[in-house]
Amino acid sequence: MEHLSVFSDGTHLVPTVSAAAPPYLSIVVPVYNEVDSLATLDAELRAVLRESCYNSEIIYVDDFSTDGSRELALRLAANFEDLQIETKVLFLRRNYGQTAAMAAGFQTSSGEVVVALDADGQNNPRDIPRLIEVLESGYECVSGWRYDRQDNTVRRVPSMVANRIIARLSGVYLHDYGCTLKAYRGSLLRELRLYGDMHRFIPLYLARIGGRVTELKVDHRARLFGSSKYGSRRILQVYLDLFLVRFMVHYYTRPLRFFGNTAFVFGGLALGVLALMVILKYGLLRPFGLDYQASFVETPLPALAGILIVAAVLSIFVGILAELLVRILYEAQGAVPYAIARMESSTVLRSLDEAAIR
Repeated sequence: MEHLSVFSDGTHLVPTVSAAAPPYLSIVVPVYNEVDSLATLDAELRAVLRESCYNSEIIYVDDFSTDGSRELALRLAANFEDLQIETKVLFLRRNYGQTAAMAAGFQTSSGEVVVALDADGQNNPRDIPRLIEVLESGYECVSGWRYDRQDNTVRRVPSMVANRIIARLSGVYLHDYGCTLKAYRGSLLRELRLYGDMHRFIPLYLARIGGRVTELKVDHRARLFGSSKYGSRRILQVYLDLFLVRFMVHYYTRPLRFFGNTAFVFGGLALGVLALMVILKYGLLRPFGLDYQASFVETPLPALAGILIVAAVLSIFVGILAELLVRILYEAQGAVPYAIARMESSTVLRSLDEAAIR
């Protein structure tokens, strides 16, 4: 742990390092233009951490704020009255977005448990011990559920629809994917590589590698200062990300199945169009009261059938290419398509039995 020390002349501050055990809990707070709420949130966080007696660290990730949040975060980190809680401040070179800010905080964290929450003060730090209690009962992720959400209808309704679609497509049934307040098992979280706007889908990634995911109702408070910096402008992007989520959850290690299914759909549509061409050419609709007959060249159906056949063939080739890329990923980078929860050996088990007998 790094502290600031004062020379005997009282004029120089230099960092000194004292040996300390790794923190049990890391709090990650992405910050973007939240100068009015940051100090209050920091005080609430420190009060909760002191009461809970966790060996903790707080990590503020400034996403290139321009309202004084950067300077305030630095002053909070230099709080000499609270040396028991290590505080770090990361300054990003430009505004990267919430996912990048959270990813930077996660990779910097060293806690066994990592909790993320917003800097706007709407998440209540008093919920952190409750999240950790549920996490320690055997889960890798506990997601906050803003049961009584204090936002306007314009934000609540699209979010509710998106949450239901995400749960239906992914098979991971959570009520509130958009709530930043979540508790994670740090070792698994730091294995993830986040990009785009994928922070809200972290529970899906953890579930894909075998992590147990659940949710807990949490307090949600009305925003007292400013307006939302993340979220409302990205609602459309969330809906677009749903397609990627579906692919990542079900087809990440077997992309040919996805593109193969797509090829079958295009192929089936092509067969249907070809059948319709034959029906129209030979007037097979007359028994049904439709006296219409047209040759192949009198309708756009041949062109449509050709496009569908080409699409089916291209889907197959894209699927094969995707399979090759996945294999390159696993073989070149040493990645594996599984995650081991634990391993026991006969030597260890025998020693435990012998200790129990004694």
